[in-house]
Amino acid sequence: MRLTLLTLLMGTGLALFAQQPKIMTLQECVDLAVQNNLNVQRSKLNLETAEVNKMQADFQRYPSLNASGGPGFSWGRSIDPTSNQFITQEIFSVNMNANSGVTLYNAGRINNSIKQNERTVAASEYDVTKSTNDVQLNVVTFYLNVIFNKELLDNARFQLESSRNQLERTKKLVAAGSLPRTNELELESQVSTNEVNLITAENNLNLAKLSLKQAMLIPASDDIDVIAPEVEIEQPDLATSTDDLFATAENTMPEIKAADFRVMSSEFAYRSALSQKYPTLSLNAGVSTNYSSAARRFDPSFDGSSWVFAEQLQDNFRQFVSMSLSIPIFNGHQATANVQRSKINIQQSEINAQEQRNNLRQTIESAFNDVQAASKSYSAAEKQVSSLEETFRSVENQFNNGAANATDLQVAQNNLYRAKSDLTRAKFDFIFKKKLLDFYQGKSIF
Repeated sequence: MRLTLLTLLMGTGLALFAQQPKIMTLQECVDLAVQNNLNVQRSKLNLETAEVNKMQADFQRYPSLNASGGPGFSWGRSIDPTSNQFITQEIFSVNMNANSGVTLYNAGRINNSIKQNERTVAASEYDVTKSTNDVQLNVVTFYLNVIFNKELLDNARFQLESSRNQLERTKKLVAAGSLPRTNELELESQVSTNEVNLITAENNLNLAKLSLKQAMLIPASDDIDVIAPEVEIEQPDLATSTDDLFATAENTMPEIKAADFRVMSSEFAYRSALSQKYPTLSLNAGVSTNYSSAARRFDPSFDGSSWVFAEQLQDNFRQFVSMSLSIPIFNGHQATANVQRSKINIQQSEINAQEQRNNLRQTIESAFNDVQAASKSYSAAEKQVSSLEETFRSVENQFNNGAANATDLQVAQNNLYRAKSDLTRAKFDFIFKKKLLDFYQGKSIF
């Protein structure tokens, strides 16, 4: 019996231990979300592709080198490699060659291609930073929303506990004949309302946690909880103008840097396309040799004997060096079309860069105004809660002394509950918008 009880207690303890949620900090949530986010992974792959393209452009400066060779059999009618006469016999042959070539002049196409790909790599690096920033801001929003709903849940629990205490005191007063039965019924209704509010707050918290899990791309079944960061509620410094904020953000935001580098990349692409209209000068060199079983050495000292493999390879060894000049004359309008397309790409990249700046300016202006409004709302909510707390305490004392009825108490409590909820909402709204403005000023959001 004792063993069974001990086993049951141990099993219950292990189950309770297993049910403990994983406590996560804001930094841990952000790191996990960045690690799992598909947009971040995609931008990193785009960066790797850009780096490969840059490497390939760099190696265009160096000579090419290729080698080929292999054995072969032929039979039937063929040509004697020594006399160039038709013969009919089986022939075993081996051919080997190697060649190399280097571009001496191409109107700067290779250099411009290298510079174009260097700018594309830089733009891709900023794309990775931009996608990471987007994930961070997204997670911060959901993280603060979890903390916000946790505070609402605590507020709902406090209100329910307060209503239950009032109900217990009222039951005693009703039993003693000091208060009418209607007061007790009204407070029971208030307790029921607070219980519904508590359930709603619990559901909202669960939904907030679910949104955070989805942002981190972890299963909904994972049980997590968050730690409220130490956040000081400081009034923002609004002396700085939106123009100054925009100037700071323009020099730090990765989306602006990426757009500017793509403008430069398109300009070098245009120069590279323009070089297709100019001649290309190349230097080529190569070596080759071969062996054929049909070859005979017509030399009196060898008496027509077979030409052995090593001797043939040595005697047939040949080299060449040549230069070639390619002059574009007519190629189906291809070079001109490429130049025209590259001009259009420059204009498109410039429009995109300007669009990024317009979006950033509008975002900063909205964030600036949002912080001002959130600051005023938070200050007003603090004053309202302070005032309604005094009102509730006064009505509660009057109720306990029989000078106020349960309806008055219920109204005062509900007003205080709504005011505290509004204060919590205003506080976290202000915190996030202040953090967002700090972010565009280049400050850390953690």
